[in-house]
Amino acid sequence: MSYDYDKVDVPADGEPVQVVDEENDELDIPETPIVPIIHGDGIGKDVGPAAQKVLSAAAEATGRDIAWMRVYAGESARERYDGENLPDDTVNAIDEFRVAIKGPLTTPVGAGFRSLNVALRQTLDFYANVRPTYYLDGVPSPMKKPEDMNMVTFRENTEDVYAGIEWEQGTEDVEKVRNFVEEEMGFDETMHDGPIGIGIKPITEKGSKRLVRKAIDYAIEHDRDKVTLVHKGNIMKFTEGQFSEWGMEVAEEEYPDDEVFAAPDSLWETQDDIDIPEGAVMVEERLADAMLQWMQLRTDEFDVLAMPNLNGDYLSDAAGAQIGGLGIAPGANFGDARVLAEPVHGSAPKRAGQDQANPTALILSGRLMFDYMGWKDAAELVRDAVEETISSGTVTYDLERNLEDAEKVSTTEFADTVIENIHDLA
Repeated sequence: MSYDYDKVDVPADGEPVQVVDEENDELDIPETPIVPIIHGDGIGKDVGPAAQKVLSAAAEATGRDIAWMRVYAGESARERYDGENLPDDTVNAIDEFRVAIKGPLTTPVGAGFRSLNVALRQTLDFYANVRPTYYLDGVPSPMKKPEDMNMVTFRENTEDVYAGIEWEQGTEDVEKVRNFVEEEMGFDETMHDGPIGIGIKPITEKGSKRLVRKAIDYAIEHDRDKVTLVHKGNIMKFTEGQFSEWGMEVAEEEYPDDEVFAAPDSLWETQDDIDIPEGAVMVEERLADAMLQWMQLRTDEFDVLAMPNLNGDYLSDAAGAQIGGLGIAPGANFGDARVLAEPVHGSAPKRAGQDQANPTALILSGRLMFDYMGWKDAAELVRDAVEETISSGTVTYDLERNLEDAEKVSTTEFADTVIENIHDLA
């Protein structure tokens, strides 16, 4: 196979990931896969290389290897591609090799993108943003029982507010939309006088069903008991309400009853009130505002959440706060037989290049990438080694300042300690 890249070298010692069945997310992963990696902007310069070392060590400890392929976006791309923020080399590499990981990116003002992260997701149709939220022993948390949190959120990545369909106040276009809404659609009494900004919130059957399907399949594969559809359909009946209806159709029509059970009227019931076939994944629905409190009051009752984009943004961040903050929160974007892992946190440019930042979120994002690849043993080894490092009190500055008797170490030292624990645990 030949590759045509302008300023990227394809590793000669690796093999490409092959697609076996795109519709069913089946990939053929070689023992030394070529994996594109973007270190990222800001603290990406520190956490990117650190995470890369840790993930290589976990792969090697389980009898494999990774042929890393450096690709560029954001600041590192502008330096190499005459000011481009997202060059074709990067998009094509992630598209071609199917499994990739990236650090945080900063979208510069006037870059032509609302967000580089969103641009990557939408260009390559990574339609599910997936965030596992679980507690690591030793991490300071504001909750009394943070260990109750073991939840995975599936957030739709291409529709809802991420579609970016809006018009600015004071423009000719927004007045056209306003006149249409008032005069043609009859909503004249709901528009206040004066300046107005207008946005459109598209939620489609295709987008909703494939997101819910991905969440249910994940629950089945990972022996999870329940998928909760989270929406605000009591008010937004034809968008978020329709998301819920389409999602329940997937549960009812696409899976046998003994495998997936669509709970009747589950919005007002608890799991104990419903007779669920043994071993089946229950699919229920909850209102988004109520879900924000249930996540805290009944944390252990929830498992996998699936929701439109904006709800997923709020709820996944709130879940991350319960287990110690977004600085340790992993994430990934799933498409059909493709994954792009990335941490939840931002680029924190004030800390860039100081070898201080916590690489845990990017390392654990790599764990999620390993899981997607079917490297379950390597994935668990990464988690266990990170937890052993933190629970022993070897932590970066962000955790050390909230712990007693902890040893503050640099980004590099933290990664080296995780690697030592990988060797000890393997």
